[in-house]
Amino acid sequence: MRPLTEEREFMPVILGADITAYSLARTFHEAYRVKSLVVSQKQAKIISESRIIENRVVPGMDDPEKLVGTLISIGREFGDRKKLILLGCGDFYVRNFVENKDRLKDYYVIPYIDLDLYNQVVLKDKFYETCDKLDIPHPKTYVYNCGEENDLKFDFDYPVIAKTASSAQYHYAEFPGKKKVFKFYNEKDLRQMLSNLEKSSYNYKFLIQDMIPGDDEYMRVLTCYSDRNGKVKFASLGHSLLEDHTPSAIGNPVCIVNETNDKIVEDATRFLEYVGYTGFSNFDIKYDRRDGSYKFFEINVRLGRSNYYNTAAGYNVAKWMVDDLIYHKQLDYVKADRQALFTVVPRGIINRYVKDPANRALVDKMYKEHKVFYPLDYKPDMSPVRSFYVFASLMNQYRKYYLAEKSGDWKAD
Repeated sequence: MRPLTEEREFMPVILGADITAYSLARTFHEAYRVKSLVVSQKQAKIISESRIIENRVVPGMDDPEKLVGTLISIGREFGDRKKLILLGCGDFYVRNFVENKDRLKDYYVIPYIDLDLYNQVVLKDKFYETCDKLDIPHPKTYVYNCGEENDLKFDFDYPVIAKTASSAQYHYAEFPGKKKVFKFYNEKDLRQMLSNLEKSSYNYKFLIQDMIPGDDEYMRVLTCYSDRNGKVKFASLGHSLLEDHTPSAIGNPVCIVNETNDKIVEDATRFLEYVGYTGFSNFDIKYDRRDGSYKFFEINVRLGRSNYYNTAAGYNVAKWMVDDLIYHKQLDYVKADRQALFTVVPRGIINRYVKDPANRALVDKMYKEHKVFYPLDYKPDMSPVRSFYVFASLMNQYRKYYLAEKSGDWKAD
């Protein structure tokens, strides 16, 4: 009988404890039957009960020195036996990898861009400047400078969206009512939030944007892989049918079906090759029904929380990294065109909140064809204990959506 895991010359080292971490470990196991090392600050049963993961719980890794010290220790432990692929499940982790490349590069393959380019693309105000140069559509934006006088006069109307220009710095900010993304219907409420923000540790820019009409079903997510020479070799577009609506995770896709759109891929490719990007990138995009364009919101310099939508459709994301960075193969260009339904919520929630008849019909089709994938539900890794926690995680989504709807923050656009 073939063992569940097998030894390879490489090993993924994944920092995180959420569904992203498990999705990445599952993806590597599907492709190579390799066991991943997942390092997390707290124990999560969906991780700790896995047989395809070695889980190490290290509290205090929100301290950059503790984080880097932990990674160096792991590197010394395995570095002479394995090529270690370092992966982060959040912006905080990735930024620290990038800032400490010189200290980590002797131990790890680090599939992320260098710091100068990181700051050029991840700071959202800089991202929009590059989009302007390349004539790539994006929302109208007013840049609010913390610590300065701001007139809050912009050439678009309320309601508006407000969000940080620096996710890494915002990670540390504490203030009343903090959210990942805000929606405001009047200037009074916007000013109140900005006043609270000014009293926090955050001192960069905050973006006020024209709110593009349309609900979650207008959103798209694009995953690309650029090889070590800066050429885009993979592009996979997903149509987000539903997003998370809890304040700390708002905007994260929870239900995606794959689709194709040449214009979106062409715009992203121009951006990535213009700046000289390497590795995985993840774009958030929204269809604007007012002018028929697809507007780019931001780029994430890592695989997103919902990255398993690619692997579900038959495009295993681990293979791109391993073939390029471990085996140094020449990669063929692939534009994904197969469909599957990725979901982290039960069908009952999809049925309740996905409104467009065409999208509902597509969901029904995916279920009938058994092309529905829940990343935590990985048959080779299921045990009675883990099955319980996977089921509980799924059912907990009913409570989350009930509370989000009841809170009144979730308003139809």
